[in-house]
Amino acid sequence: MRRHITGFSNPTVKHLRSLRDKKHRRRAGEFLVEGLRLLEDARASGRVPSLLVMAEGRAPHALLARLEEEVEAAGGEIVVTTPDILSKITGKENPQAVAGVFGEWDTGLARLDRGAAPIWLVAQDLRDPGNLGTMLRTGDAVGAGGLILIDDCADPFSAEAVRASMGAVFTQGLARARWSEFVEWLRAGEGQLVAASLRDAVPYRGAAYRAPCFILVGNESRGLPAAYEAECDLRVTMTMRGRADSLNAAVAGAVLAYEVLAALEG
Repeated sequence: MRRHITGFSNPTVKHLRSLRDKKHRRRAGEFLVEGLRLLEDARASGRVPSLLVMAEGRAPHALLARLEEEVEAAGGEIVVTTPDILSKITGKENPQAVAGVFGEWDTGLARLDRGAAPIWLVAQDLRDPGNLGTMLRTGDAVGAGGLILIDDCADPFSAEAVRASMGAVFTQGLARARWSEFVEWLRAGEGQLVAASLRDAVPYRGAAYRAPCFILVGNESRGLPAAYEAECDLRVTMTMRGRADSLNAAVAGAVLAYEVLAALEG
């Protein structure tokens, strides 16, 4: 179905605007993605939006035309509106010419196949959506199976996290759990839990990594709780040669992920 919307007070416009808020995303089970590149990444990963909203007067594009066809073929809806209304929907003064609505998918641990990849990323209490998106992007780069979010992490379906992931939110497995639930799941099968730490740690280079390796990073300011570090099978340390006493959480995860990758491939 295709329709044209010209009014700011239209119920569809109000609903789309509400998806910028975590509470409304959770209630609706939907999230908003802006930009043709991200929408194409989603399509290439087998996901098409249930609703595609486009600004009138946009330049023709072959990828957009193919996306329109697939949305219609899947029974989705296409909405054409003014650039001003699209700006109101996305909250940006200069929005891209297209956005899409996707249903959130199951993020339970049970849907993950730990044997599907040698590396997995795990984030505990990660609050910055940019860091969360960066970890998804890192996971995609190193061929990780996905990202497991522990405790009170940022919303992976927020616009900021989706944008920072550069499309990896659609390519990476994604799960959310409390710490106790994660540990029970992890210990029920194969898996080495590794964290950067200063407690009884060995140098991160040359450490005895084994697959599947679950790389754990903690909160941006507090790091990991001592009890969580104690649960790890391996704790490693990274040398800091300057005045800073730690790396950004997402950066630390990326450095460690590439070291694990090199070790497992070597």
